[in-house]
Amino acid sequence: MAKSKLVKANEKISEKVCSGYKSIENAVVGGYKKIETSVVNGYTKIEDSFVDKFLTQDGETVEAAKERLKSKNDKI
Repeated sequence: MAKSKLVKANEKISEKVCSGYKSIENAVVGGYKKIETSVVNGYTKIEDSFVDKFLTQDGETVEAAKERLKSKNDKI
């Protein structure tokens, strides 16, 4: 009888600990994803600005310039 009470108590403790670790994991992963998204979006804005200022040709869009440069790079 005493053993089953200990087993039940240990199960409750393990459930609480696991749920605590899971919430910490979710917070860390969520924070990382927010940082990753911010960095990628920031880089894309800088890249687009650079392409627009220095690499576009007469009336060409940024996307068209990127495709043109990519196709030139693929040929090399």
